[in-house]
Amino acid sequence: MSRSGLVVASLAVVVFSLFPVFVMLSTAVDEDANAGGRGIIPGGLTLEHFTRVLTETRFPDYLVNSLIVAGVTVVASGLLALFAAVAVARFKFSGRTKILMMILIVQMVPMEALVIPLFLQARNLGLLNSLLGLSVIYIAFSLSFAIWTLRGFVAAVPVELEEAAYLDGCSWWQMFWKVLFPLVAPGLVAVSVFSFILAWNEFIFALTFMADDDMYTAAVGLRTFFTRSGTDWGAVMAASSIITVPVLIFFVAVQSRLSQGLMAGATKG
Repeated sequence: MSRSGLVVASLAVVVFSLFPVFVMLSTAVDEDANAGGRGIIPGGLTLEHFTRVLTETRFPDYLVNSLIVAGVTVVASGLLALFAAVAVARFKFSGRTKILMMILIVQMVPMEALVIPLFLQARNLGLLNSLLGLSVIYIAFSLSFAIWTLRGFVAAVPVELEEAAYLDGCSWWQMFWKVLFPLVAPGLVAVSVFSFILAWNEFIFALTFMADDDMYTAAVGLRTFFTRSGTDWGAVMAASSIITVPVLIFFVAVQSRLSQGLMAGATKG
């Protein structure tokens, strides 16, 4: 394919990918968003939909709930996965291969297939209608991918570096935080992005586990703009635009580390 053909194909992919985002933003600022037969281009610009979502609804509370759940999921799953990855990559113990196989099998099970059994388990444990209970579910789903990914990063660190730290008088914990942790940090960032997106965008479990409106996450909170009398498309698109902001901030904050993690994961395996 010629250079011009590659450019055209690349532009087509970019336009195709960004078109839904354009429609979302244009609808969010369109003063005629709820009028029938509106076009793609806004007839008039307004921030009324954003103002109404942020001041006249409970959507800000839903955003706070999502931030809490996502934050707990990222921190807890990252730490647990890192320690588990060190265990399976550095220590030899009975059943290590079986554990790795179980981790792979867990990733093959669709989340939706576990809604009912996990709902019953959460009910028995008193974790329904709780942000902590929802966070535990997301942590469990994040761990399989995180452990398997971080195992490759830990295994890529030369054992000689750890032995040199021991010779310098470091304890295991000192070696872990001063030597091993900085070297696997890019991989930890990569799995944190996965955990954050999972917790931030997930809908089925958040809807099933939460009985009170106060406990809704942002993804479930979007349902409040769909009523029997009709859909408030201006509010829906404004709320959807607001939801993307924390994701963008998170990506910008970890962008450099994420690039290092992806490159290292591709080359070190």
